[in-house]
Amino acid sequence: MHVVVVESPAKAKTINKYLGSDYHVLASYGHVRDLPAKDGSVRPDEDFAMSWAVDAKAQKRINEIAKAVKGADALILATDPDREGEAISWHVMQALRDKKVLKDQRIERVVFNAITKQAVTEAMRNPRAIDTPLVDAYLARRALDYLVGFTLSPVLWRKLPGARSAGRVQSVALRLVCDREAEIERFVSQEYWTIVAKMLTAAGEPFDARLTGVDGKRLERLSIGTEAEATAIRAFLDDAAYRVKSVEAKPARRNPQPPFTTSTLQQEASRKLGFSSARTMQIAQRLYEGIDLGGDTVGLITYMRTDAVQMSQEGIQGIRREIESAFGKRYVPEKQRNYATKAKNAQEAHEAIRPTEVSRHPKDLRRLLDDDQARLYELIWKRAVASQMESAELERTTVEIEATGGGRKADLRATGQVIKFDGFLTLYQEGKDDEEDENGSRLPPIESGETPKKTAIETSQHFTEPPPRYTEATLIKKMEELGIGRPSTYASTMAVLRDRGYVEIDKRRLVPEDKGRLVTAFLESFFDRYVEFDFTASLEEKLDKISNGDLAWQDVLREFWKDFSTHVEGTKELRVSDVLEALNEILGDHIFPKRADGGDPRACPTCESGRLSLKLGKFGAFIGCSNYPECRFTRQLNQSNDEAEAEAEGPKVLGIDPESGLQVTVRTGRFGPYIQLGEAAEGEKPKRATIPRGWSAQTIDLEGALKLLSLPRDVGADPESGKMITAGIGRYGPFVHLEGTYANLENVEEVFSVGLNRAVTLIAEKREKRGKGRSAAAELKALGEHPTAGGPVSVKDGKYGPYVNHGKVNATLPKGSDPQALTMEEAVALLEAKAGAPKKATKSRSTTKAKAKTSTTAKKATTSTKTRAAKGAGKSAASKATD
Repeated sequence: MHVVVVESPAKAKTINKYLGSDYHVLASYGHVRDLPAKDGSVRPDEDFAMSWAVDAKAQKRINEIAKAVKGADALILATDPDREGEAISWHVMQALRDKKVLKDQRIERVVFNAITKQAVTEAMRNPRAIDTPLVDAYLARRALDYLVGFTLSPVLWRKLPGARSAGRVQSVALRLVCDREAEIERFVSQEYWTIVAKMLTAAGEPFDARLTGVDGKRLERLSIGTEAEATAIRAFLDDAAYRVKSVEAKPARRNPQPPFTTSTLQQEASRKLGFSSARTMQIAQRLYEGIDLGGDTVGLITYMRTDAVQMSQEGIQGIRREIESAFGKRYVPEKQRNYATKAKNAQEAHEAIRPTEVSRHPKDLRRLLDDDQARLYELIWKRAVASQMESAELERTTVEIEATGGGRKADLRATGQVIKFDGFLTLYQEGKDDEEDENGSRLPPIESGETPKKTAIETSQHFTEPPPRYTEATLIKKMEELGIGRPSTYASTMAVLRDRGYVEIDKRRLVPEDKGRLVTAFLESFFDRYVEFDFTASLEEKLDKISNGDLAWQDVLREFWKDFSTHVEGTKELRVSDVLEALNEILGDHIFPKRADGGDPRACPTCESGRLSLKLGKFGAFIGCSNYPECRFTRQLNQSNDEAEAEAEGPKVLGIDPESGLQVTVRTGRFGPYIQLGEAAEGEKPKRATIPRGWSAQTIDLEGALKLLSLPRDVGADPESGKMITAGIGRYGPFVHLEGTYANLENVEEVFSVGLNRAVTLIAEKREKRGKGRSAAAELKALGEHPTAGGPVSVKDGKYGPYVNHGKVNATLPKGSDPQALTMEEAVALLEAKAGAPKKATKSRSTTKAKAKTSTTAKKATTSTKTRAAKGAGKSAASKATD
């Protein structure tokens, strides 16, 4: 008997069918060991020795594997074909050695890039040993992330209250987002003009020519800066004579893009399908692990965590045959296309993402897949097939025209493009190009020397625009270009930035929250080296050299830790006042916007003699006056002084509700701005509606306010139950609701427009994930034993969404979080935050007695609490450590 260990039960079931009765395939359910969330799990003074722990759920799985291995001839470790998979195999082997069950059994490592019978059986014929350099690179990466999180996060808590965490990759990604926002804020728009001549050929066919030069001077984009300049040039062109100087037609070729890597798949799925990176990876994981195709579970795509752009010969030849069959020989290149990986730190995986069997056409699988799976599979299939197709052949024509008159001369240019042979474009075009007309502006026949007729001169005013905010796709692309992070961590990095409240997503764009900007400014001020792009990328390169066997992992850690620990030690004497003044300087343009009257932006608008500065309070940072408590002027970071003063004056009246006749006002409460209908009556609260993210309290009008007050909205009756489906906005965003099932909507606007069909589909999908009619919440993921308090920690799917549970404490997962990606460290942080939240006071007969008892023991409790807090500070730091 041979025991095979894979990562997921879905893979185990499928692979067992392929291998037969001589093999017993078991799932490890991912990692079986991790660093405990406490001080000392990584010990720099002991040459970076690590203490690994097996949680309760994992222990049960290890026991099952150990029991099977005792009577087996061989242990075959068949986890995923990347660094993380190599680490899981190593952990399983080490855990079994700790249990002393490995004696005479052969230990083999096999990797397969696709879950198909051919790929699996071929891998079994070619086993190897555990790749020690890959494991060393994993150990170095894990230790680095742990040490950075454990060391840097407590500094943030002490010096910048309200900050959640810092991480080796997370903080650099956040800096990119914040730098872009600062660039947008500093941007000064410039006016410029363009001039286009509407013309007719000698045969009377129309075309456009753009002005490119005047009086021998070549025009750049901003050369014509005023309407007066544009008007003067137009006057000259109106009376000029025109002659075609040259006509040049050049052939051009456009080559297909390589098949998908992890990052390019995430980018394209975002552009074309609107998927977040986390959603893309969830769906891809399912397609890789296998879909039931009429009783037979088959993996539809190759492994989806890869930087490689190469495909196997088997895959290429199958695709070339498919191209010839579907499109004809003309679309098959004479030689197969071979692509080279450009990434600086390419991940060790066998090949790019492609369909395991190209004959499985997307249209044939649509009825067997849900909508998102079908769309992503089609995207992967088309990209892989197109990558081996013939190039598109184009013809680009450029016509140079001369205008003369009144002693002046101007140059104009007309361009056009036609596709002579569509090649791969018949099947696939990359994201942004889909909005373009591949034929361009096709030019009519024009001969050199002819004199076209001018029919009109058009001048157009333009203004330069700031660089766009990052989307998840463009941020991932930038991180890849800089060599920051890994394909397997991009999705989790995006999730951490959202969950920590460091960024919000507005129309798919990443907008840094004030909390995120404060953290970035703090790190740039006092830990600048560790959020530098070059430093982070060079560290990634060293980790890659470890995986190649060129560097020892402890040497890399020693070099890093020596400087890092010294730097952290130097911040101990740093005063909070020094931190705030540094942040005032860095974020000055953002938190102290220019005044309309040109006065000092930091002058207090109330007392005039005070100076505005960042302050830290119980609920985070705010702006306050230096003359406090004499002057009590305060405002939020994202407010102007005028807005703060207007808020202090009282509610803003928007108008009268035509139905009730009550006044509609905008007010500000503890949790932000909201809409109120009428005033509070005795014993009754007025109707209120929170102003959602993306809507401004300053610009909302009566129509928008009434829409919010009208929620929840009836969408329609459910066809099955006859019960009403409603749409509304809740604590976790916009939703549709039916009989206890809440399904998220993409944005607030959809609350007011979602139709019955879409609502029914969303609710059905949510119920399919959760299961119908259960009495207890389903367990989505077992995280193991709580590292400090003991007892199981798990992720469950509740009535209002996923939450993490430990004993009697339930902590809701932040909006957008992937329950399967939640780590023990993150879970402990959520549980601690929940347990530490103030509880609502309740009246009972025992209240007086309880107060008296509390009073008599207060001193002892205070001393005990201080001791525990001192010990627990380091333990809590682990929950903030994240890549």
